[in-house]
Amino acid sequence: MTADEVDAYLAQLEEPKKSTLEALRRSILEVVPDAQECISYGMPAFRVGGKVVAGFAAFTNHLAYLPHSGTVLADLGDALEDYEHTSGSLHFPVDQPLPDELVRRLVEAKLARLG
Repeated sequence: MTADEVDAYLAQLEEPKKSTLEALRRSILEVVPDAQECISYGMPAFRVGGKVVAGFAAFTNHLAYLPHSGTVLADLGDALEDYEHTSGSLHFPVDQPLPDELVRRLVEAKLARLG
């Protein structure tokens, strides 16, 4: 699996979802530039040392950041108070990328859990 598959996933999206997720992709790669891009569970994901550390997906009315963990989002508490989320999915508007600093904190929280 390669970045080409992530490119294909993004190519089939309409705007502004496509641009917003492209911005998230860049933010994730700034934190883990050597991550392997792939598709996991049908959605773009980023692997470090063979472990998925982040992912994202487009849905009808929102976009989602996926930490591939049921505990990472709980670790960030108040930093996520402006966003709807479940234990394993952070939802955000189709036209508003997540702030780079929040993406950094999300990825680093997952990396810390991997030890």
